This record gives sequence, structure tokens and C-alpha cells, in this order.
Amino acid sequence: MITSAQDLKPDTEWSETVWAHTPEEELADHTTKARLCVATLLPFVDGKPDWAGFEKSIRWMIRSGEHFGVEMAFVLNADTGYIFNLSIDLYREVIERFRALFPDPKIICGVTAVGAEGETFDPSWYHPHLDICQSFDNVEAMLMTSRQLNALSPEPRRDAYFEIAEHLTVPGIVHALEPAFVPWATPYGPWLLHELAHHEKFIGGKISTLDEPHFLYWASMCRDLNLPFLPHSGDDFGIASAIKLGLPLLIGAGVSACPLICAARKLWLEDSFDTRVYKLFEAFQSLEDSVFRLDENGSAAAYKHSTAFCLKLLGLIDSTEIHPDCIDKRWGDEQSRMREALQRPLRMAKRLEIPEFELA
Repeated sequence: MITSAQDLKPDTEWSETVWAHTPEEELADHTTKARLCVATLLPFVDGKPDWAGFEKSIRWMIRSGEHFGVEMAFVLNADTGYIFNLSIDLYREVIERFRALFPDPKIICGVTAVGAEGETFDPSWYHPHLDICQSFDNVEAMLMTSRQLNALSPEPRRDAYFEIAEHLTVPGIVHALEPAFVPWATPYGPWLLHELAHHEKFIGGKISTLDEPHFLYWASMCRDLNLPFLPHSGDDFGIASAIKLGLPLLIGAGVSACPLICAARKLWLEDSFDTRVYKLFEAFQSLEDSVFRLDENGSAAAYKHSTAFCLKLLGLIDSTEIHPDCIDKRWGDEQSRMREALQRPLRMAKRLEIPEFELA
């Protein structure tokens, strides 16, 4: 069983390391006030961005963070913000409008490969998004993976990330996916994670995971080796784990369940611990299990549409439209389904006196 970074090789599997066998209970942390990074939904009305709804939902989330003392960053132009459907002009406009309304919060901008084609990876594909987001203040860049980047074997993949980093002028967050999100995705092995964690421009990474507890692997390795790198959970099916571990969340579920997650962050802390937090975990997870449910193809990508229904039911946006070019759509009576999914978290919000979580 590997316990030292010196013994890692590019083809080492997590199962060969001690970090894949660390129980969550051993990593519990009741003292660290980790941030919540909300992957902000970009709502639409009549095929155009609903800027009024965008502002209203963000103000709602800011109030939740302030009420419960939770540091909050807003993730713009990631998957919840339709990054793969945005024109360059709209990509810029989202950030401009956010900054005009909210000059102070930290923003994390999704960046991905613009105009990628063929099979050979080109780091310059990431420059258009980077050039835009890096022109703003108080920003971090999340390097979202792409098919050509992901296809590289571990050593060339590391080198490709380092090439992208040469263009970084702000703190960077790397992003790995499991195949449950897109079929070509492969999460980082332990060697690659260790290599990326030591790059001076990468302050952390997000792992989007549904089927394998990679977030626990990352947390165990980074804590055990005291790596200067902060794992951010992208697991919308396991939100409570990051709260229990005192680590950041970077999730689309932060939109539809923001007041509940902020409340749980506070109730988990040692100086305000309340055993009802476990029931709160169950309540918001039951909601997000419905929001992020898998379709017949095993994809959760239509969570954006379900999220819009939740926000409309909560009175925060006026329409459940998605980006007109996005194919990730729910069918059937989604409003009734989301109304039903909201019942348990609504009851817990009332019992725990969590403000601003009620049907319109």
C-alpha cells in the first residue's frame, strides 16, 4: 500500500494508495469555515437572459451567506451557466453585469476550450475565456476539462495543464470529471493530482463525481501530505461530505438549496453544533437527488432545467426556460415533481427557522 508521494507513478491507481482507504469519519472537521462556491444559474425568458431573475437569485444567496456567516463565491459561466452554449460576447456580458451589480464578492469563472477541433490538444483554446475573466478583479479561473485535454495520458496531461497555466494571471482551479458526466471523462489518478497540487498557480481543484468517492481520495491525500491545494467537492449527490470535512463546495446544488446548505455549514461547526444538522443533510440531499436525477442515458445534465423549476417555485425567477441552444431538457410535469421534492426541505427550513426558503 503506497503511503509516500515518492512512490507514485503516472499509472498508479488510487486503490494502491492508503488515501483510497481512509474513512470519512477520520477526516471530520468541526472547526474550519470553508467557503460555498455557488455555480450560478443563468435564467432565460423568451430565449434571452433573464437579468432581473439573475440579480434576484444572487441577492437571495448573498443574504443566506450573510445570515449564517458563510463565505460565498459565485461561479459564473460554468455548466450551470451554460458555458458550452455561450457566445464570447455573452460570456463577457455575464461577468460585466455581475460585477456592475456586485462589486465585492469573489467570482470563479469557468473557462474551457473555445473552438476545439481535431485530436491534438492546443492550450491556446483556453485563452479567449481566460483573457476575458482575467480582466476583472477578485477572480479565480476554473479550468474545465475538454475532450482533447482529457484524452492525454498522465504525463502529457500534466504538461498541458502547465502550458495553460503559463497564461494564468489569477489563481487557478483545475477540474476533473467522472464518466458519469460525459463518457470520455477520466478523473485524475494520484500521481497527476499530486503533480497539479504543487503548481504555484493552482490553488485547488474541483472533482465532479457520482460513482466513486474521489473527493475523499483527494481530501485524504492533501491532508496527509499537507499539500498547498484545496479540494472542492463537485459531488451534488454527496453534499454533506464536504461540510463534514470542512472543505469547500463548488456545486450547482448551491443555487436551489443555498439557505439550507448555509444553515448546515453553521450547524456543523463546533461552537454552534446542532444534531438536527443530520436531518437537514437528508432533507436537502433528497431535493438534490431529484434535481440531479439521471436520465435514461445515465446523464444528470438536465439538472439545470430542474433548478429553474425550483427557483421559479421559490419565487426567484419568472420562467423555467433554458438556453435556447441547450439540449439538456426535462420532459413531463417537472413543476409537480420539483414541488414534491421541495416538501421535505421546506419542512426542515420551517422547523429550523431558516429564512427565505418557502414557496412563492
